[in-house]
Parts: sequence; C-alpha cells; structure tokens
Amino acid sequence: MKRFFTPDLLTPRASLGLLALRVLPGIALMNHGFGKIQHPFSWMGPDATVPSFLQGLAALSEFGGGLALVLGLLTPLAMLGILCTMGYAAYVHISGGDPFVGFPRSWEPASLFFIIALTVLLAGPGRYSLDALLFARRAPEPLPETALR
Repeated sequence: MKRFFTPDLLTPRASLGLLALRVLPGIALMNHGFGKIQHPFSWMGPDATVPSFLQGLAALSEFGGGLALVLGLLTPLAMLGILCTMGYAAYVHISGGDPFVGFPRSWEPASLFFIIALTVLLAGPGRYSLDALLFARRAPEPLPETALR
C-alpha cells in the first residue's frame, strides 16, 4: 500500500511542470466544489436524479480533491475520486446532448479535469509535493560494520 503513495522522484524540471499542472487546476476544482461542499447532499436541488450520497462524494471529490491536488497530498487517492467524478460528469453532459464547448453547459471542463487527474495519477505529483516529503523512498541505511563480520 505504501508503494501506492510513494512518488517516483522526477527531475526538478518535470516536477516543476507537474507543480504547475497541479496548482491552478486544483484551485479551480476547489472553486467548483466550494458551493457544493456547503450543501454536499443537496447541491443538485430537490429534483435531482443523482442520490444524495453520490452528490456528497462529488462535492468532497471536487473540493477535497482540489485541495489535495494543490498540496500534492494523498494524490493517487484524490485523483481516483476526481477521475470518477469527472468521468460521470462528462457522461451526463454527453448523454444530455450538451456540446463539447458551450455556455452554460458543456462537457469540456469535466473532460479537462479528467485528463489532468489521469496525468497526475500516472506521473505522480512530483518532488514538490507533500507526498514526496512524507512518502518518498529513502536509501536504505548501511549496515553497521560489526554486522558485516
């Protein structure tokens, strides 16, 4: 299980790119989830076809996942939540006939957040993250000289 949270340490340049990829989308996700997290089980309204439990998971995924994305904390778990939420959101928009780009409803934002979450899940959060600080692999301690005899 620890391997799941242990990020591979990439080059500083690649890690800087991942930091940039994490911060702005993470803030945007927190912004999208802020109103939802205030009423997590009813943010879709009383006529919603989505169960309140799933509304709560989506609110947590957007706000909490956005915060985790910014901090690079428990990144794989947060990205799985965002992937599920954004995949379902894109499905709802596509099946509802919404265009890829349009106002007020389109599936562009959900698909972009999905791709960002997939990228961070596959590449890891990079060395500039709390995951790297807390879970990074360290070189094994050398054995004492007496143990080698």
